[in-house]
Amino acid sequence: MVLATQSDGAIAHAVVDAVSAERMMSGLETFAQWPKIAATAGEAASFAWLRQQLDDIGLTTSLIFHDAYISIPGPARLIVGSRTFPAITHAMGLSSPQDGLTGELVDLGDGSRRSFEGRDIRGRIALVDGIASPGVAALATAAGAIGVVQISPHHLLHEMCISPIWGSPSADTRSALPNVVVVTVSDEDGHALRESLTAGTVEVTLHAEVDTGWRKTPLLVGELPCTEEPDEPFILLSCHVDTWFQGVMDNGSANISMLEVVRLCAKERQNWKRGLRICFWSGHSQGRYSGSAWYADNHWVELDARCAAHVNLDSPGGIGAKDLTRTGSAGGLFDVAAAAIAAETGQKLAGRRKARSADDSFPGVGIPSVFGSLSMQEPTALKMRNDLGWWWHTEHDLIDKIDPGFLVRDTRVVLRVVWALLTGERLPLSYSAEISNLAGELEALSGRLQGRLDLGEALSTAAALSAALAPFDRGDIDPAAHDRVLMRLSRVLVPLDYTSGDRFIHDPALALPAWPVLDAIRRLAAAGNDDEVRFAAVDAVRAHNRLMDGLRRALSLAGSEQAEKRTVTAGTGEARG
Repeated sequence: MVLATQSDGAIAHAVVDAVSAERMMSGLETFAQWPKIAATAGEAASFAWLRQQLDDIGLTTSLIFHDAYISIPGPARLIVGSRTFPAITHAMGLSSPQDGLTGELVDLGDGSRRSFEGRDIRGRIALVDGIASPGVAALATAAGAIGVVQISPHHLLHEMCISPIWGSPSADTRSALPNVVVVTVSDEDGHALRESLTAGTVEVTLHAEVDTGWRKTPLLVGELPCTEEPDEPFILLSCHVDTWFQGVMDNGSANISMLEVVRLCAKERQNWKRGLRICFWSGHSQGRYSGSAWYADNHWVELDARCAAHVNLDSPGGIGAKDLTRTGSAGGLFDVAAAAIAAETGQKLAGRRKARSADDSFPGVGIPSVFGSLSMQEPTALKMRNDLGWWWHTEHDLIDKIDPGFLVRDTRVVLRVVWALLTGERLPLSYSAEISNLAGELEALSGRLQGRLDLGEALSTAAALSAALAPFDRGDIDPAAHDRVLMRLSRVLVPLDYTSGDRFIHDPALALPAWPVLDAIRRLAAAGNDDEVRFAAVDAVRAHNRLMDGLRRALSLAGSEQAEKRTVTAGTGEARG
């Protein structure tokens, strides 16, 4: 990837060095006063304050109100005989009947798919270790359970949204909503319940209130173009506003950090090569990314045509958050993210895939993205910790959980990336490593397929694409052509690597493997008897067709630019002769 010039570097350093802990902490103290549950007065006040900050910086702002399916948990408790256990319930779970939901408790251990296999829990209530999740709620629903009791890893109870649907449910997806009452109890109470099962059958009653339905939620958009051209490319920045309780780290610190990034970049707008758009979402915490999903759906054509990259931020600056090696990048942004992290911390980005979270609602459009959760707790065996801190999604997420120095560090990292995207002579995107990763996946699969499907053509096309991408990495391509081609390449490669195949819908809010297009081929490689092989082969051939279509389109895009470059060079030579 082409490096910046010395003068560019000096400007970038000056911009990054202007990040102010005092300014950010002052803003965060103001912002921390409001609880920010979606579609409530506290959230509305937060959005009004954010809009004023963007107006003061000089952005053109609009506050959109759109329909979103929002779920707000109410009080909950669990009763066994004469004993009542404190509990919380979760967004998108069912409310219990007025007199509670009573059923036999069944211990399913870690709640993995394997733990459900062979167990008859129809009409029963599952006891499961861990923080509530869409995956467990979906497994319990499919198994015919009527309820789930989650055992927290510690005494704290973490608020969660358990819908596996990304964004608001549609007529096609609403049937996937959880059909169980879900509560969480502390580790001590959960272990007491588990111990009671050793003496025989235990019947529990769950009480849970969940207020779920359609609400109008806000979405704040700030715009600062680079030119007056209506179709100029722009860089999208985003973070969510709605949260649990005050949510000072998750996600107030991200809101404040993004304001700092925009403020400092705007002062050097004369150096921009692309425009900037920032979006503040509602419906993240109580709507499973309903705001960003709505925006992706309702601005799809514009995003497809103009959005060059997406930078999302979640929960920066937490105390103890020393590890920046495990954040994610998707679709060609690894190098620029790794360089920013190395410059600020000396740490080496590990190459983790972008998590399926943090309002990244745009892989179907084909937009490369980076970050989400940026800094994390160091790996530790201490039970009280998780990646974002023990206080995450609890009432303890207050301003004392913010380290001003770490907030500055994280903001400087994000600022370096945004600055490179806004001002680089060429978009700092590289798909070479991604195609190399695909080739490795294909090689490994080819060795396991036992001749059931020939991947030779896919491998040779991937190799040709790698060769065609090399001049882009070297900076041999005219900047305008470079950006145009790489944006169109993104629309092909990002959906192949980060979606199950349909660019116009959102995959479930569950983990996806690398290159989901290969899943059917993976199943063919793992198939056992002859019938399994034949059934799997039908899907695998179709998956191979989709892969080849994508690779050929990508090669055509990259190769056409090479052909054009050769033609122009040859033509120039003839003219000079």
